[in-house]
Amino acid sequence: MVKVRVGEDLAHSDIRVKVRLDYKGSGKPGRFLFGGKTTEKVAEEIRDHQAAFLRNVPLQGVQIEDLDLSMDVYTVADEVENREIAYAPIGLVVRADSLEDLLQFVAREEFRKIEILEPAEIVMNKFDVERLLFGMNRELRKYRDYLEKKLNAR
Repeated sequence: MVKVRVGEDLAHSDIRVKVRLDYKGSGKPGRFLFGGKTTEKVAEEIRDHQAAFLRNVPLQGVQIEDLDLSMDVYTVADEVENREIAYAPIGLVVRADSLEDLLQFVAREEFRKIEILEPAEIVMNKFDVERLLFGMNRELRKYRDYLEKKLNAR
């Protein structure tokens, strides 16, 4: 629970946010003349898979209130790989017990944007800030380990 100011008093409240995650897809060449998938199709499939995961797998301290898959897939030119990369966005409205519970969304490669819907003001003491920073460090270490495994698998 986050602390919010109600007049002169402090109360506890959940935090509601809107998060945008953009899932990356790159085309897969087909065998011979058939079977290849476009970058847009791959991005949409990854988005659909992740949406099913978010709907069906409970996350501790987090409740998914809404999943928006209506945003259009967009493509950008990747200068490094010299090809088109497609991104399929998901919009989430999430209710969380604490700011630390939201770190699992913010520390993702797919993370693009966050908007705090409720509360309008959050009060944090030094212990809250320490706990948040410790959680950020934990998520960054997990992400670094993920990247190391990904690079070593190549």
